[in-house]
Amino acid sequence: MAGGESVVRTIARDFVPKLVVLSLVGTLVACSKPQQPELTETPQPSLTSIPLPDPSKYPRVSDMTHWQNPYLLVREDGIGFVDLSNREIHMLKPEQVPAKLVSLPSSAWPYGRVVLVAETVPKASTEQTKADVRKNRALLLGTLKELDVQYREAP
Repeated sequence: MAGGESVVRTIARDFVPKLVVLSLVGTLVACSKPQQPELTETPQPSLTSIPLPDPSKYPRVSDMTHWQNPYLLVREDGIGFVDLSNREIHMLKPEQVPAKLVSLPSSAWPYGRVVLVAETVPKASTEQTKADVRKNRALLLGTLKELDVQYREAP
């Protein structure tokens, strides 16, 4: 029996403390939560540096060809941003409009925080096409409201 007791004492002396430490470490690891990523709110694009609209600076409704602020076309396939320097239309998805407007320099807003909005519907349009235009228009006007940007309807 003396030999058996010696083996048990050796196991108790060498392995039990290691087993206790290993159990404690395992318990701590099991109880700890993984690091949660910080939730940061994405800041809304802002045009607050652009002054409120000044209607006295707008061109007459009959002469909108001289409009100098951003000009947006509502189409069935998205929102057209008219580049006033060359009259090119750059198509945007409705969710891209805020970033585009915010990226414009303050010099692009001589009338203040107001845009010109026009709709383009093909002459031979289907009910689906008309519905798509209405949907894009609603999305655009909601976006403009969130950005605190007023709009004028093109004649």
